[in-house]
Amino acid sequence: MSIMDVPTIQMYLPHRYPMLLVDRIVEISPERIVGIKNVTRNEWFFDGHFPDIPVMPGVLIVEAMAQCAGTLVLKYVPDREKKMVLLISIKEAKFRRQVIPGDQLRLEMLVIKRKETLAIMGGKATVDGVVVAEAELMCKLADKPEKEPPAAS
Repeated sequence: MSIMDVPTIQMYLPHRYPMLLVDRIVEISPERIVGIKNVTRNEWFFDGHFPDIPVMPGVLIVEAMAQCAGTLVLKYVPDREKKMVLLISIKEAKFRRQVIPGDQLRLEMLVIKRKETLAIMGGKATVDGVVVAEAELMCKLADKPEKEPPAAS
């Protein structure tokens, strides 16, 4: 069951291929979100990390967790089309097991503390119920920069 698919997630996040690392959201509430990332062999990062032994970089697992966190924060902001979420801190990141093609990452993020423009969230990434990564992330809600009008020619 999917609560949000990629087109819906893109209504909240500015990320696009190849940096959108969440394929769907399966649970969401004001305090918790669960997302899914299907890891396939044709991911762009496997060409160099590592060609003969493809392993998803840990930093991209954390990025996928942060994208889930950002979706949660923006879901409950009234003027979200004018806002963006920035990752400003990563604490206690631990990587327990390699993530390889064919794995399905389940990304679970919980709100630890929330203020008007800051959110601290803890979470974990699992594959088949086994924890592969965990981290505490701090996100900042910021205004999107205004687009400048095109220059006259």
